[in-house]
Amino acid sequence: MAKTDNFEDALKRLEEIVRELENGEIGLDKALELFEEGTKLSKFCAKKLANVEKRVEILRKDEKGEDVLELFQEIESD
Repeated sequence: MAKTDNFEDALKRLEEIVRELENGEIGLDKALELFEEGTKLSKFCAKKLANVEKRVEILRKDEKGEDVLELFQEIESD
């Protein structure tokens, strides 16, 4: 897997892998290699999405019952 910090590039590559695996015209070794790459990309994308969700502003009530906007902190990645 090419090292990427870009969600869109990782998702695009993951889609390419899925198409190639669905095509069924590759050997077992190549299919396993693509499956492993796809698994890594899937985990990368899921972690990126989780970080985005955590950073989205949320509306919550403070101790006085007033609305306060707050940001979550980013999850540490491996």
